[in-house]
Amino acid sequence: MSASSTPPNKKSRVSSRLAAIAESATLAVDAKAKALQAKGEKVVGFGAGEPDFPTPEHIVEAAVKAARDPKAHRYTPAAGLPQLRDAIAAK
Repeated sequence: MSASSTPPNKKSRVSSRLAAIAESATLAVDAKAKALQAKGEKVVGFGAGEPDFPTPEHIVEAAVKAARDPKAHRYTPAAGLPQLRDAIAAK
């Protein structure tokens, strides 16, 4: 038995706060959609926002490039980046 496992004769206890956490509605809808699909039903899933197609390669490459840029390793201002705000306002 590992140090982190509960002995078989002991009941696992969870704090009342942890026990009060409800299941994610998004994940519940997604699970229901997947269960229906497994039964052969045609389902358009609006639950988790997971596309049923691969991310286009140019988007993957742009994400990798951005992740490697040390400037991207910081939080942005809560109001947004000034350059982005200006570009959006100009539209």
